[in-house]
Amino acid sequence: QVQLVESGGGSVQAGGSLTLSCAASGLTFSNYAMGWFRQAPGKEREFVATISWDGSGTYYAYYADSVKGRFTISRDNAKKMVYLQMNRLKPEDTAVYYCAASIGTAQAMASSYPSKGPDYWGQGTQVTVSS
Repeated sequence: QVQLVESGGGSVQAGGSLTLSCAASGLTFSNYAMGWFRQAPGKEREFVATISWDGSGTYYAYYADSVKGRFTISRDNAKKMVYLQMNRLKPEDTAVYYCAASIGTAQAMASSYPSKGPDYWGQGTQVTVSS
């Protein structure tokens, strides 16, 4: 049974930083693209970032334009963890952030959403940025 458990959400002032973590279990982690998505109140869930590993030491990461240059996604295959470092946070980053996993590449995960959603979702963690 696949489980994705997020942690690290909270409240922060604009300009601050937060790091989200996601612990994965029940899957062959290195075979999966891992990603972060978010959903603000009254809005559709949107793609934030994704990362995959090609099996030979190269990681591939893709970001939504709205977070490029401020957020960094990373993964630790040995620990089955994925992280989202969020800097220079803005009030519009306020949302529930979801960890997700899809078999395949980060590019596929990013380009196929929302027509095709990830294979697995976490429960989400709230991030609130105040002005």
